[in-house]
Amino acid sequence: MPSCARLIRSACLSLAVALSAASAGAPVVAQNGDKPAVAIGADLATQAGTTRLTLTLSRAVEARGFVMERPDRAVIDLPEVNFQLESGTGSRRDGLVQSFRYGLFAPGRSRIVIDLASPATVGKIETATRPRDGAVLLTIPLQRADRDAFRKAAAAADPAPAQARTAAPEPTDQRPLIMVDAGHGGTDPGAIAVGGVFEKDIVFGFAQALVEKLQAGGRYRVRMTRDRDVFVPLAERVRLAREAKADLFVSIHADSISAAPQVRGATIYTNSEKATDAESAKLAERENRADAAAGADSAEAPPDIVDILQELTLRETRGFSSGFARTLMGQLGPVMEMSAKPHREARFVVLRSPDVPSVLVELGYLSSKRDLEMLQSPDWRAGVTGSMAKAIDLFFTNRATLGRPTGTRRSAAVAPVLP
Repeated sequence: MPSCARLIRSACLSLAVALSAASAGAPVVAQNGDKPAVAIGADLATQAGTTRLTLTLSRAVEARGFVMERPDRAVIDLPEVNFQLESGTGSRRDGLVQSFRYGLFAPGRSRIVIDLASPATVGKIETATRPRDGAVLLTIPLQRADRDAFRKAAAAADPAPAQARTAAPEPTDQRPLIMVDAGHGGTDPGAIAVGGVFEKDIVFGFAQALVEKLQAGGRYRVRMTRDRDVFVPLAERVRLAREAKADLFVSIHADSISAAPQVRGATIYTNSEKATDAESAKLAERENRADAAAGADSAEAPPDIVDILQELTLRETRGFSSGFARTLMGQLGPVMEMSAKPHREARFVVLRSPDVPSVLVELGYLSSKRDLEMLQSPDWRAGVTGSMAKAIDLFFTNRATLGRPTGTRRSAAVAPVLP
């Protein structure tokens, strides 16, 4: 017999199909004001060298597919889709598909990222209506290809993500601006706990609580790099902070080491070309692959000549970043478990702004049962966000000016992000 969950999803799909049919001519592409199509099923089947991923949707949508290399992926772009799939759906393996992820990629856009077991190209994507209930079946064929054909297909793709937008800064409000960055999001889930909890959800909830705490104090303007479950490229997060002329950038993450579940505690990272240790270097490497996990190319800025003023600005910014990390460490120590080396350095893309003091806080380890319990506790979150807010208060109280570091009022075009 079908499970209760499946029966509920089927009922929801039937309702969604009925509502779509009631509208004047079900549109192929979502228009402004339309509710997103609902996806309740995803099936994989392989035959004669072709693996087909079939989505069950409430109505038809247009889909575009392309492939990317290093690592090998197939990417399917869609208008916004409300994915209501069973837990663990993306971990299925069949034929050319090793696994797949799905989620909101940008406002109004969803994306499916398929990790390929071997080189393949995306064939003609087809749509058909299922007679018994009016559901729409979107079939994505993946066809086996040799390496040369795959490389040519990847080179011909144009997967550039849409640019995220940020509101214009308030010209009359002189309060310091804090940019809170919830790591990962959308098609990039980040670390995944044994029970299926996603890092992107844990850190987003924490980031929201921190924003609320800071706003309640009234001392700061506060913004987020993402305000929902959406993918934002790493370089775009840096651009958002610089364009808004942020005075402090705080990125929130939660690590995972499945091979060492006994490891736990928080760590605060600042940017450096040379990592404190091998563990920090590996973590930065993993975090810097977030764009690839979401099916986007990394958009690191090209090398550029740095003048003396820019070099001084960079040094000053790094000094402010390290100073805030030490202040934050002092405030967090009494209220939460800290790692053996609570302040470390590594080359994180998201911390590479030359003129915005930036830190990345790994709150704990999803691989630790104790850390995971604490990360999901509202009481623990309230205590930690309160201590973080105190650290931010101390940081700005101790600075000679509440403005940005010396020389940073120039435009972002003049002061490039350093490689």
